[in-house]
Amino acid sequence: MADGAFRFHQPGAGQFYPNQQHTAHRNLNRPTSPPPGSRRPFNADTPSPSRSPVNPSQNNNFNMYSQNGYQNQHGLMTSTQNHQRYGNIHMPKYQQPHHGHHNVNQHHPQHHHAGQLGHQHNLSSGGFQSSTPHLPPYGHDHLQNGNGNGLPHDEPEEPDNEHWREQKQCWEESKELNGPNQRARSVAHQTKGVNYVPLGAAAEEIHADNRGTVATTNGTAPSKQTWDELDLGGQGLCALSPVLFNPTYNFLKRLDLVYNQLETLPREIGQLKNLEHLDVSFNQLTELPEEIGMLSNLKHLLLFNNHIQSLCYEVGFLFKLEMLGIYGNPLEQGQRDKISEGGTRKLVEYLRESMPEPKAPRDREWHELEDVSGGDDQDTIKTITYNILCDRYATPSYYGWVPERVLGWSYRKTLIIEELRDLRADIICLQELDRTSYDDFFRPELAASGFKGYYGQKGRAETLGESAKFVDGCGTFWKDKKYILLDSHHLVLGRKAVERPGAKASADMLNRVWQRDDIATVVFLENRVTGARLIVANTHLYWDPAFKDVKLIQAAVMMEEITKLSEKWTKFPPATNKQVFRFSDSEDEPAPEPGPSLSYAQGNQIPLIIAGDFNAATGTAVYDLFTKKGMGADHSDLIGRDYGAFSRAGMSHQFTLKSAYAQIEDEMPFTNYVPHYVDILDYIWYSSNSLRVVGLLGQIDPEYLKQVPGLPNFHYPSDHISICAEFKVEKQRNVQKAVEADFGPSSKK
Repeated sequence: MADGAFRFHQPGAGQFYPNQQHTAHRNLNRPTSPPPGSRRPFNADTPSPSRSPVNPSQNNNFNMYSQNGYQNQHGLMTSTQNHQRYGNIHMPKYQQPHHGHHNVNQHHPQHHHAGQLGHQHNLSSGGFQSSTPHLPPYGHDHLQNGNGNGLPHDEPEEPDNEHWREQKQCWEESKELNGPNQRARSVAHQTKGVNYVPLGAAAEEIHADNRGTVATTNGTAPSKQTWDELDLGGQGLCALSPVLFNPTYNFLKRLDLVYNQLETLPREIGQLKNLEHLDVSFNQLTELPEEIGMLSNLKHLLLFNNHIQSLCYEVGFLFKLEMLGIYGNPLEQGQRDKISEGGTRKLVEYLRESMPEPKAPRDREWHELEDVSGGDDQDTIKTITYNILCDRYATPSYYGWVPERVLGWSYRKTLIIEELRDLRADIICLQELDRTSYDDFFRPELAASGFKGYYGQKGRAETLGESAKFVDGCGTFWKDKKYILLDSHHLVLGRKAVERPGAKASADMLNRVWQRDDIATVVFLENRVTGARLIVANTHLYWDPAFKDVKLIQAAVMMEEITKLSEKWTKFPPATNKQVFRFSDSEDEPAPEPGPSLSYAQGNQIPLIIAGDFNAATGTAVYDLFTKKGMGADHSDLIGRDYGAFSRAGMSHQFTLKSAYAQIEDEMPFTNYVPHYVDILDYIWYSSNSLRVVGLLGQIDPEYLKQVPGLPNFHYPSDHISICAEFKVEKQRNVQKAVEADFGPSSKK
């Protein structure tokens, strides 16, 4: 019923419609643009532009909506001329039958008087009379107030520059979509009835970010559709169905809502994250929802001829926006000046950089899986892993939705260190930590909190000289009062892959694996009090999704090296000096009494934690390698590749590993959150035969994320989030204390 009286043709009436008393013909001479300063006499009966007017005329008895706002949209008239018929609005553009023209003044780019008229498509500022009842129900009340172009009476002189001319040109194009489904009809006519309009290769293109994540919003490949545009223009819509915003329509790239009666856009509009073109021109909007900032792929946002006085700051998140159409809105002077002087990008940048800090989210929930508060905390191990986003990678060109002051390292590093301190962990594993940040900031800051650390850089640092300080790597920190470092190793995984026994210097091994300088660090710790030993590996695997085989080889090589080290460390001698260094004997807290070192018969009995950014989602080959203890040579990621023994016999390891978050997997939907990718890439693996999970850090507040297109932001300083797990050391039957031999009293003399 949205089309009112003209939804159905009257049988036998041809192109005539009920209760239309006089005949005039449509003017097909299209004008250019509205005059900048046209004015009309004040009409005391003119309703407010923020409300739907009631048509004072009693002539239109058959219209569904007795609205006066549809005048002068499909015909030309003076105050004494009414139309009885006009071209069929359901016919494609330029297909209306030709009729003789009335002797009326044509629209010219100059000031008009009340008796002058223009074609409805250009929304001329000529006077519109309230006595004409025949126009269709997708007109607009704001055409009756002030200028026909929707501008207020006190609109200043229009600027004359390329940016404002671009606004007017785009406005001209948008206003022609005035009929019901006009764009869809025009496209269908141009393509001779073909329903689907190919958008070219770009429509099928899938991009990858600098960590190799597929450009989707939910971690899965986008489903292929035979159509990705929806035209709801000219329907007289006052509201939008919630069905439009469910995941079924997440594939939409273009949505046309022009020439309707929408006063608001629903907040759920932010769920259509693949939209590239949104046209809501010629409606009744007074503001945009804050969720508009979630449409990070948006390139065209057209708001022509609405009642918007101020754009929300969240428009600043739309870093891909190429055209923001605001012509015909009473936009406040500051924002208007920005777009007229510098164009769309200047206004978007202005809104982003002037954005105030939003309300902080709720604290992330701590999931207590087992109550260990009454036990000895010496038997627990609280571990954090965190990809902190290296300063060199945090560029405005890639993280375009982030205000520069928030993206800056000085702002982000402060949030990172505060978060690490608040979590009160025993072990901290950081990735994308460059040498300068380690030496000048994190090592001294964490030392003040009682931590010691071990750091390893990516392999390229060895050849870069002074520039090596900007190369990132992995840093592992441990609570010095609780643990003592026994041994440490820095593994350049590509180099280790080539050096391993049975390795073949094949083209794949050299060109795909050896050239990647991704690393892992491994530290061997001992608890000062209990004597229990612990292996902690910290890694950051290669990012590119086109190199799934490389990530798998890197993970397999790392597990081989950890296996070798664990066997070696079963023979590691007992620690002799486990006293914590004290600055003075007057310290209040008494020093714990150190216990004897524990020995382990086999390497897989030593408690093991492997943490880091694996750049691999659940269900991938890398994930299966850890959970299934190995991978066959026939795996699809290895097909067609020559990796020597790996390609012949597959790969395996001896540890029984589980993901710490496996118990609440549904409650941790992602660890990496950017506009084009949301999924789990970071893990804390643990040896389930020697450790058990007793607590986990939960997800970010989902309500908060409804207005966050991506990280980092004001409250979360990296595109990854930290994950934290607390473990309890299991008692092992075959673990024996390493005691010193007793040769009797004579040996102690």
